Amino acid sequence: MPHGLHWVESCHANPTDAEGSGAWLMVLGFEIDAVNSVQFSNHTGYTHWKGQVLNSDELHELYEGLKLNNVNKYDYVLTGYTRDKSFLAMVVDIVRELKQQNPRLVYVCDPVMGDKWNGEGSMYVPEDLLPVYKEKVVPVADIITPNQFEAELLSGRKIHSQEEALAVMDVLHSMGPDTVVITSSDLPSPRGNDYLIALGSQRMRSPDGSVVTERIRMEMRRVDAVFVGTGDLFAAMLLAWTHKHPNNLKVACEKTVSAMHHVLQRTIKCAKAQAGKGLKPNPAQLELRMVQSKKDIENPEIVVQATVL
Repeated sequence: MPHGLHWVESCHANPTDAEGSGAWLMVLGFEIDAVNSVQFSNHTGYTHWKGQVLNSDELHELYEGLKLNNVNKYDYVLTGYTRDKSFLAMVVDIVRELKQQNPRLVYVCDPVMGDKWNGEGSMYVPEDLLPVYKEKVVPVADIITPNQFEAELLSGRKIHSQEEALAVMDVLHSMGPDTVVITSSDLPSPRGNDYLIALGSQRMRSPDGSVVTERIRMEMRRVDAVFVGTGDLFAAMLLAWTHKHPNNLKVACEKTVSAMHHVLQRTIKCAKAQAGKGLKPNPAQLELRMVQSKKDIENPEIVVQATVL
């Protein structure tokens, strides 16, 4: 059974977001040690939240406890939202140490920094995190899951076409990760404005030492709502399905995106029913319906097909 260390971005009563993604990795057969990078009353999609933020010293203390008991042996590390550069640097130090113990350890990083709204990108974490991601985090990561804006920040290049997106993924490969998935983009879809484009790229080494790169494109139907926790769920599902299909990015991404589709469709349907006809659902009604989606997460019906480029 694979064993993972998972930095949880928030802990609250409804197990969505990063806490939920850890829970659903357990559903998929992973043993998880979760660390709350922040412990909030609720996620930050609500108007108000209260709680505590873990600092780098406190993270180091927790890791030292694991090390003293000789239970710091992992197959995977998964990280997401972080606001403090010293905390992020401490994560890198821990990942490096864990990789010395287990060279086969896979580090999955969702480099959460910002997003685009109405075509304009903006960061929602301090800007001093960007150089830490570029210089320290991405070089030790094996799988990264940026959105288009984050991929542009990390590579220093803009994306206006699929060709430019593929070039950006090559830049990100050259920085370290063998698997890069741009989870969402504003590239135009041949199927119309109701669809989002996601792109993936995986480098594989053949026995003779040559490198083969697999590229895929996915087109996902947009959902007219703002959800919190989708990035955490995507990264966790991708970790699980790349574990089960290590050399088949197409299948891993199809299962990941299809599971996401089922969760979001169930969530928006339930949220609209709770809100009432013609009324916009509130953040509480838009909490991801994870428990109700257990079967879809364990064995998602493939509803999104990936195209090999």
